[in-house]
Amino acid sequence: METVWNMGISWNLFFQNLGTGLRTPMEAFSFLGTEQFLLLLMPALYWCVEAGIGLRVGVILLLNAGVNDGLKLAFHGPRPYWYSPEVMAYARETSFGLPSGHAQMAFAVWGMLAAIVNRGWGWAIALLVVLLIGISRLYLGVHFLHDVVVGWLIGAGLLWLVLRTWQPVATRLKSLSGGQQFLASFLASLGLFLFSLIPFLWLNVTGWQPLPAWVEHARDAMSLNASLTAAGTLFGLLAGMAWLNRRGGFDTSGALWQRILRYLLGLAGILVLYLGLKVVFGWIAPHMEAALPYLLRYVRYALVGAWVSAGAPWMFVNLNLAKPASPFRRDLHDLQSLARLKFRSGNFHRARSSPGSPRRRRTLQPGRRRTDPDRDG
Repeated sequence: METVWNMGISWNLFFQNLGTGLRTPMEAFSFLGTEQFLLLLMPALYWCVEAGIGLRVGVILLLNAGVNDGLKLAFHGPRPYWYSPEVMAYARETSFGLPSGHAQMAFAVWGMLAAIVNRGWGWAIALLVVLLIGISRLYLGVHFLHDVVVGWLIGAGLLWLVLRTWQPVATRLKSLSGGQQFLASFLASLGLFLFSLIPFLWLNVTGWQPLPAWVEHARDAMSLNASLTAAGTLFGLLAGMAWLNRRGGFDTSGALWQRILRYLLGLAGILVLYLGLKVVFGWIAPHMEAALPYLLRYVRYALVGAWVSAGAPWMFVNLNLAKPASPFRRDLHDLQSLARLKFRSGNFHRARSSPGSPRRRRTLQPGRRRTDPDRDG
């Protein structure tokens, strides 16, 4: 592998020799492929544009994040600045290098958005963004060329797989009961976690050690944190979506101020769960590399995922910032809102007979159907 790494270094040096003035734009392009940016994009789509689009983006993002973590552990390759002192570290990463997570998730997520738009200009923009993200990782010194190319190929493969299987899998899941959908969500997240657990255990059992030149950088790379983050969030996202759909879902349409307020309130909920539970769970289990902290990490991100797909939309509906998507639930929600309005204004009491007044009895003629507005509504 050293021959491959030495060849890759030349590409890093080529881009870095273009000048330090490119550092800021390259950092900006790199940010477009980070989990942080994509995890901010996904709720915006889910809460404010179309829940189905947000769900697709969320699923393919989390699937790629989990698969990428497992492959990094399986290949356990270095990063350029770990391997060669000639490469400037314009960014620092604690995970292994192969394959590039930025390149993989960028191709999958931006490709999914292009597939949803289904226009030539959409694919042109997506491929340009993906290319620039890949180049930025070379310039910043955090990936070899083969890391980026392999990431692109895996991202493209998973994108094709999700696009091909989405509709039949969704149809099958809709036919299941709520409990079965909950179980299917958990099993999907468990499979994603096992994809990383197997190479993690193999590295520990075999006693693998990095080369002395990059042992200091690889100290934190042997971890399951990224896998548990992806698996827990996926479980919460899918389980929450199943729960919400059985209660009518929610409609993302509305005025611009409603959509902005949804996003701000939803993000506030994410911060409360993420930071609050981090403090609480950190106090309960302070040692990060142990079974209990791993379990609590899974629970924390599952709750964050459930908040995105179910908790926040439920709050939006109850705050009249959104309406249920189901026609029956929408009508019920409108009737309930009207009833509350009448009750508050006093019209509700005038619409019914006073408590002390006798109820008028109706005499039915033979063959006539009783029409009681209180019963027939």
